[in-house]
Amino acid sequence: MSGKTILVWFRNDLRINDNEVLTEAVNKADTVLPVYCYDPFYYRTTSFGTQKTGNFRARFINESVAGLREALQQLGGNLIVRTGDPAIIIPELAQQYQVSEVYHHREVAFEETNISSKVEAALWKLKLNLKHFIGHTLHNKEDLPFPVKDIPDAFTTFRKKVERDSQVRRCAIAPKKITTPEITDAGEIPTLAELGLTEPFDDERAVMRFTGGEAEGLKRLHGFIWEKNLLKTYKASHNLVLGSDSSTKMSPWLSMGCVSPRQIFWEVQQYEKAHGSNDSTHALILELLWRDYYRFMFKKYGNQFFQKAGFKGQAPLEAANQDELLEKWKTGQTGVPFIDAIMREMNATGYASNRGRQNAASFLVKDLQVDWTRGAAYFEEKLIDYSPASTWGNWASIAGVGNDAKESRLLNVIKQAGEADPKGQFVKLWVPELSAIPGKQIHTPFFLTQEELAVYGIQLGKDYPAPIIQPKWQKLSDKNASIF
Repeated sequence: MSGKTILVWFRNDLRINDNEVLTEAVNKADTVLPVYCYDPFYYRTTSFGTQKTGNFRARFINESVAGLREALQQLGGNLIVRTGDPAIIIPELAQQYQVSEVYHHREVAFEETNISSKVEAALWKLKLNLKHFIGHTLHNKEDLPFPVKDIPDAFTTFRKKVERDSQVRRCAIAPKKITTPEITDAGEIPTLAELGLTEPFDDERAVMRFTGGEAEGLKRLHGFIWEKNLLKTYKASHNLVLGSDSSTKMSPWLSMGCVSPRQIFWEVQQYEKAHGSNDSTHALILELLWRDYYRFMFKKYGNQFFQKAGFKGQAPLEAANQDELLEKWKTGQTGVPFIDAIMREMNATGYASNRGRQNAASFLVKDLQVDWTRGAAYFEEKLIDYSPASTWGNWASIAGVGNDAKESRLLNVIKQAGEADPKGQFVKLWVPELSAIPGKQIHTPFFLTQEELAVYGIQLGKDYPAPIIQPKWQKLSDKNASIF
């Protein structure tokens, strides 16, 4: 073997387009060795008793890895797939293929950076360099108007300064051809059973079937913006909880790196050239900035986001019967229809709307007074689009222990239900035992008398649970109060 070989270690960047790691490797090396590792660390049971990766996300990952392999093969290359510790596998492959250097995208959460550090240490013993790229954000950290250590804690301040003083780079040009060394054993993508998981069941009530892979992600993006022109109404619809087209639904492809935030940004710029900018185009870019914000906050503060006391030095109040309350919240048996619908949807499909997540989290922490980290760990297991920074960052904020005090607030989940599900269709779909109750009344069966419930064939405590607590918004039980 002659010439320079660079090993590209794929992680959460499962794409060909706008992948600086791959582009630079192709430009600088004679041959490129693409590798993906299924690390058992991510397929274990956590200290919370949850799965690190649930079956919906695992299936999405498998589809994304398969899509990446196919795309590489179309360019003349291939993808080596292995199961095991990257700190062992990457150095072994580096020796086997006489690799000159290893490239990868560095993550920001401490578990992920710890894995990078172990790989780096193992490669160093072989006198090989692990080159780090930062490619998961809309804005490169080098282009921010402040060093990471001085990033404003308040999102509004961060947003205003970034919008004013920072530019979004153009997407990296995708390679047209990839030459790999002669690969004797490319390896097989493990089945879910081999990863210790069951095949997920596709519930017909799901907002959509999320299929992993770059091609599927770009298809969704193009369809949302161009074919259906849904960006036009995004601001008005993206907080609704029902329907496949109320929001972009791009988060699974973003979290696995099948599509980059820059690709979305520049697609929006093209849309604005054709149709003009409006509140909806601004709203979509704002969501990408929120994603950047939490990733940069993780870079700034590290492990603090995973601590129960967070940035406040004191954890929120906790109920004595946490285990019981947590279990009812997980299974959608709280007696609060909107919350139960959100949790049942997430359990059955791996998806919950952004508004749904915020309400479920607020209810668990502020109303039930359950340890917020247990809720975050459950989201980690269930969500297809889980990413450490966005998930734990949002949970810490909702719990009131995040770095931006302004983001802590108690949500009135009944008022929220009326806004997000005004006709009660979402609750009817996921809490069918209440489907006979008309309109907004479905959100508050506990405000109806036994006689009124009997008309709909419902007995609270038998057909559907009575509320498991007296929530902070129970004062709204006055029928004359404006709960919606």
